[in-house]
Amino acid sequence: MKEKNISTYTLDELTDKHIGEKGTPERDQFDFELQLDIMGDMIRKTRKAQHLTQEQLGQLIGVRKAQISKIENNAKDVRLSTIVRVFRALKAKVTMNVEFYS
Repeated sequence: MKEKNISTYTLDELTDKHIGEKGTPERDQFDFELQLDIMGDMIRKTRKAQHLTQEQLGQLIGVRKAQISKIENNAKDVRLSTIVRVFRALKAKVTMNVEFYS
């Protein structure tokens, strides 16, 4: 039986190859959208862990259920102030890291 060589790649190598290397506009956009997706998923999991419906969380911060759904599924077009209110309602500790490139 002939032995096959199997190549293995890291996630970073595959992302570099198919999306673009770090620092390119395509990769920066991909990383940004991925972080938003992760944040939305974390909000959903925390909300559920606290036994809150989207409607209940919306009532806590003064927005409609649809806005909570939008945050959990696609936070790209959501105001930062709304996200902060969600974090406060869920009693989340928030730290931010901002880097400016010259």
